[in-house]
Order: sequence, then structure tokens, then C-alpha cells
Amino acid sequence: MPAVLQAVLTVLHPLNLLLISIGVTAGIGVGALPGLTATMAIALLVPFTFGMNVVHALVLLGGIYCGAIYGGSYAAILINTPGTPAAIATTFDGFALARKGHAYRAIVVATIASAIGGLVGVFFLLFLSPPLARASLRFGPPEFFWLTVFGLTIIATISPKSTVKGLIGGAVGLLIGTIGIAPIEGNVRFAFGTVALQNGITLIPALIGLFCLPEILDMIGSRYHRETAIPYRSQRHMLRRVWRLMARKPWLLLRSSVIGTVIGIVPGAGANIAGMVSYNEAVRVSKTPEKFGHGAIDGITASEAANNAGVAGSLVPLLTLGIPGAPPAAVLLGALLLKGMRPGAELFTVHAAVTYTFMFSLVIANIVLLPLGLMLGRAASKVVSGLPITLLAPLVFFLSVIGSFSIQNNVADVYVMLALGVVGYIGRRAGFQPGPIVLGLILGAMCEQGLVQSILMGRAAGTPLAIFFTRPISLVLIALTVVSAAWPMLARMRQRHTPAVAAAHTHPIVEEKRDA
Repeated sequence: MPAVLQAVLTVLHPLNLLLISIGVTAGIGVGALPGLTATMAIALLVPFTFGMNVVHALVLLGGIYCGAIYGGSYAAILINTPGTPAAIATTFDGFALARKGHAYRAIVVATIASAIGGLVGVFFLLFLSPPLARASLRFGPPEFFWLTVFGLTIIATISPKSTVKGLIGGAVGLLIGTIGIAPIEGNVRFAFGTVALQNGITLIPALIGLFCLPEILDMIGSRYHRETAIPYRSQRHMLRRVWRLMARKPWLLLRSSVIGTVIGIVPGAGANIAGMVSYNEAVRVSKTPEKFGHGAIDGITASEAANNAGVAGSLVPLLTLGIPGAPPAAVLLGALLLKGMRPGAELFTVHAAVTYTFMFSLVIANIVLLPLGLMLGRAASKVVSGLPITLLAPLVFFLSVIGSFSIQNNVADVYVMLALGVVGYIGRRAGFQPGPIVLGLILGAMCEQGLVQSILMGRAAGTPLAIFFTRPISLVLIALTVVSAAWPMLARMRQRHTPAVAAAHTHPIVEEKRDA
């Protein structure tokens, strides 16, 4: 308790509050730019913390982490491009709502959901770190394989217009993910003699190409029909209105936050998978799933609550076991080691005051996120809605090129972005959405690695296939996969049955009225 009390007093120091606010603001700015990820933001600022004491460095980096994950929602809502991979699911409803003139409403929803999701994640980090970290260690290759298979069943949810086209898009994403050096065997595949492709297709250029370039081309194609990319409608008391809508569905916020935290704890899963899984569950549970993809507030809420809860979730195995749950957490691990702090029991004994100060700084960061996000969001939505397409389109294209190049300082990534942009534009015209393609690309490498490693483990035990069906967590994931895959068919059957039941009940009433 003395360490906890000392941590509370330390984090409330004016200088620490200022550093947290600076970190959140900087993180929002970086996350809002396509291609500049939370990992990059933290990595770029780690050298600037060398001269700081450990508390100031950690609270600043923690604020950047929280702000960057949330900032990705700006680009997702305003230009239909995930500012960070965690905001992929936010594009499904965020941009649709923005095109109706409600960009600021979408940002308000994302801000409230992000703040609440982040606070729920920090609650788990503060009180349940050791047991949750031990649970994450039980995830081996078979569990990761079934987790990715479960993730692939989301394709049916994110492609409601045509499940077949969604499955084709997912298969294309899986094929794109096989380009480069195989994760286990080490042989080069589908590089076509090009050295640049031997490292595979980097996720960020793929995201920018599939999401951003088609939108730029649509902007240019529609410049004769409208002056700006999205309209803007000023509405009073937006925060109060949105809060009333969201307060009616507290279980949506809680469920999405818990999903984000749990998936964030699993090393390697990350906030991007958390957002997609949470979105899928929101659609599956909703009484009006047909509204998703057309500007549903629930879709934005599910995605943003989950990916921001995943921030604290990724820190659970980092602080307790030294295993980062996500790439940004891996950079934070480097910062901890540079300051002479080794993750594990030592953090909660020798460095308990510093550790709890860092945890409580995440609480402050998520609270600060609310006013900062609302102010910056209003300004961003007004600016983007006020820019003419003739200026916005080349500006977004310039940022796309810079974002693609800056990941590895490699011009080949720019060419990949352009090529996938053309593929995405043609696919959009043919009715294919980028979501399933990106999902296949994200899960492809993890799925292949889990499959091959599991088979090798099974061969060593003399039962190559039994290892997939004999582990408790695998059985749970298999059950979830079956339910998730069968749910769209069950929903269609229920929709067909409901009109028939309604007609059967209303027919006698009609007859009674006629008799009267």
C-alpha cells in the first residue's frame, strides 16, 4: 500500500500530468497520419528519454501509446484509412457515418469508447496482471492456429453483401501473406526473383494501398459531383447526445473492452485482431445487424473500445513476464531495460513505486484522452470537410507515400502500396471489400506458423493431428469457431422464419378487422 499511495501522489505531480498530456497529444497526431504507427512513435521518442528519469520517461511513452492507438480512428473516420492497424474495423462504420455529414459524431463515439475501453484495460492491468499473464503462457502453436481460424470466420461478418466475395478476398489476403521467406522452413516463395519481396508484404503499405488509394481515386472521380470528400453538419450538445445513446448499451462497451484486454494479453495477437473480433461479436449479438457497415454507432464503439483496451492488455505479459503482447509493448520493453528495470517480480517489489506510477499514468492518459480527443477531433473534422478535393486528394496521397516509405525506408514498399491500391480500386468496383483481404494478410503468417509448429510438435509426440484437438484452450477456440462460422446461416434462417411467424400472427387480426 505505501508504494501504491506514493505512486498516486507521484503521478499527480504537475510535471507528470504535463508529460502525460504531451504524450497523448503527440500520440494522437502520429496515429492520425496514415502509416505512422504507435510502434514508430514510441521508437522515435525513446532516444529523447535518455536524459529523463525513469518515471518521466515511462509516463511520456505510456501517453504516446494510448494516444496513438486512439488517433488511428481519425484517419479511419475522415478518409477511410486506418491510421494504425488497430483501427481497421473503425473504417467499416466510421467513414460511412462521416459521409452522411456526421464525422464529428463518429469521432465523439470513438473518443468515449476509447477512453472507457482504455480504463477497463488498465483495471485488469492493475488488479489481475499475474494470473492473466500465467494464462497467456498456455497459448502454444495449436492455440494460435485455432485463434487465427476463429479470426478468419469474421470474414462473413465484415462482408455482409456477399459472403462468397468476402471469402475470396480472405483467400487473396492469405496468398499475399505467403510472399517472402517461409516462417519455419526458410525457403523463399513467390518473390519472382525480386530481393525486395523476400521480406514479404509489410502490413502498413498494404493497409494504405487497399484502403487509402481507392478512396483517393474515388475522390478524384467524384470531383464534379461534390466539392469536398465529406460534408460537415454542426450539431449542438453532441457529447451529451452520444453519451445518452451509448449509455443505453453498457454491455456493448464492457464486452468490447474485455475482448480487447484478453486478446491484447495474448502475445502476438495485437489490438488489430481485438478490434475485428469485437466488431464481429457486436454484429452477432445485435438485433439489427443490417445497420452495420452503414454508419452504425455500435460498430465504432466495439472497435475503439477493444483496441484501446488492448493497450493495457499488451502490458500485462510485458510487466509480469517480460513478453510484449504487441509491437509497441516490445519498444517499451527496450525502454525499461535501458532504465535498468527488468520485467518480472522485481518490478512489483524493488521498483513497485515506479511500476504503479506507470500504471496509474495510463489511467490519467485515458482520462486526458477525452477532452483532447474531442477538441482535436472537432478541429480535424472541420478541416477535412472544408478542404476541397483538389487539395485533399494530393495531400492524402503525399502522406500515403511518406507513410509507406517511412516504415522501412524502402522505396519498394511504396511500389507495393501503389500496386495494392490499384488492386483495391478494381476490387471495389467489382464488389470486393478491403477488410477481408487485410484480415487474411494479418492472420496468414500467424496461422501458417501455428499450423506448421503444431504438426512438428505432434510428430515429435507420435500423434501429428491429435495435438489440435486435445488441448483445453484449443477445444474452446474450436467451439467458438464453429459458432462464429455457423452464426450467419442461423441468422438468415431466423430472418426467414421471423416474417413467416409475424404473418401467421397478424393474419387472424386482419380477418377480425374485416369481419368487424
